[in-house]
Amino acid sequence: MQADLSPVIAATAQWLTCSFPAPGGALAAALCEVQARQAVTVAARLRYPTEMDAALVGLAGPGGSGRLDWVTGADAGEGGEGEAWRTWVDEVVASWAVCLLADARLAAVAVAALGGEGRVEFRRLVAPDEADRGAAVLLRHPDLVAPVAGLHQSALLGRLDPDATLVM
Repeated sequence: MQADLSPVIAATAQWLTCSFPAPGGALAAALCEVQARQAVTVAARLRYPTEMDAALVGLAGPGGSGRLDWVTGADAGEGGEGEAWRTWVDEVVASWAVCLLADARLAAVAVAALGGEGRVEFRRLVAPDEADRGAAVLLRHPDLVAPVAGLHQSALLGRLDPDATLVM
């Protein structure tokens, strides 16, 4: 199923790393990208849990980065040829991913909800070391990602604990 979601995962992770770039050099950028991809992969698997779900998003498309760009104040430009990847960004998956990156406990719950998936596969997401945290300092900062996280955080919490009562 992950192969069916690969365009969504790649585009959404790219959007995250472009919107919340790693400070520093190439190593920091690579560590940030790995963490973004792990978070997006978990979020995508939660959002599209069946092969049918993955096939439908592949057919209909995920919606693009327009609202995310607006929420973050990013100027996506005129949508030129080099920006076609933005059409594969999934707003809900991006929102869920930043929720997971900003809260390691929530990330652990999300990884556990995937069932047979192991913690090792998502180690940089659920147990980041100092280098990981430094590389993704912007991407993991709760205040900086709050506008994106807030878009669909309640849906993520509902997916992870459908029996929970929401307190307003």
